[in-house]
Amino acid sequence: MSDQKSKSVLGKGLSALIPRIPERNIPSSLPVSRDGVQTTSTLEIEIARISPNPYQPRLDFDQRSLEELKQSIKQNGIIQPITVRKMISGTYELISGERRVRASQELGKRTIPAYIITVETDAEMLELGLIENLQRENLNPIEVSLSFKRLLDECNLTQDQVAEKVGKERSTVTNFLRLLKLPEKIRQGVRENKISMGHARALLGVQDEKKQLKLFSKIVEDGWSVRRIEDEVKGKEAKRSSKSPSKISTLRGDAGFQQIETRLRHQFGTKISIRKNASGGGEIGIEYYNADDLDRLIDLLES
Repeated sequence: MSDQKSKSVLGKGLSALIPRIPERNIPSSLPVSRDGVQTTSTLEIEIARISPNPYQPRLDFDQRSLEELKQSIKQNGIIQPITVRKMISGTYELISGERRVRASQELGKRTIPAYIITVETDAEMLELGLIENLQRENLNPIEVSLSFKRLLDECNLTQDQVAEKVGKERSTVTNFLRLLKLPEKIRQGVRENKISMGHARALLGVQDEKKQLKLFSKIVEDGWSVRRIEDEVKGKEAKRSSKSPSKISTLRGDAGFQQIETRLRHQFGTKISIRKNASGGGEIGIEYYNADDLDRLIDLLES
């Protein structure tokens, strides 16, 4: 098979997401159309020989949607083959398509169509499994957040690299990661669709965990909208700022600015400089040393 054909053999799946897929060993028995896109013929493998994906990002499997998938498979068969890697033992490890496997098992099917690709390391398996599921499956926001975090922590990717691989803006990746800072009760509420991601992001504007949980109860029990939560948060911040004197008003002269610089340096862990101008304004300079350090500072600024 030519390099050009290999680049497109998985259609819009793995090869479209991960640049090094063209180097993988795709079985030559899979027919390819003239434009290099995989046709409907695939390899049928025994479901009994497939083990679950150890890096599956999905934590919750909705039974209703699984029933709908079963009905679809009954009428139309498996439209999109699953993706697996072959193990030394001759069995297969699932990369993507666990819902299709589960539905097929419950329907009593013995085999399922599959793409078989070569994955050399567990780290590559983790990356493939997470990214493929992020692109294909309807994950809830917390599952997406945890997947992004695993790509950062276990695949040693930066937020920019994660964003590029999953086709999202970097700010989107950052916003999902911020959800993991919420209390467990609220994260569970997002997973169970009790509150929306918009609600969750609004709650991130509250620093006190008890207040976050109180507002969470208002959303679940009283049906508070995202706008109402945002107004509540803004109102409290406005009251706080009206009661508290400006930090700079209590510090005068160069000594005062030096104290502020020192406090900011401790807070951000980097060099901070404050420059004044004649009109009373000025600018704050924050140094960073590499891309990862910039990611760290952005997370601090957005928290």
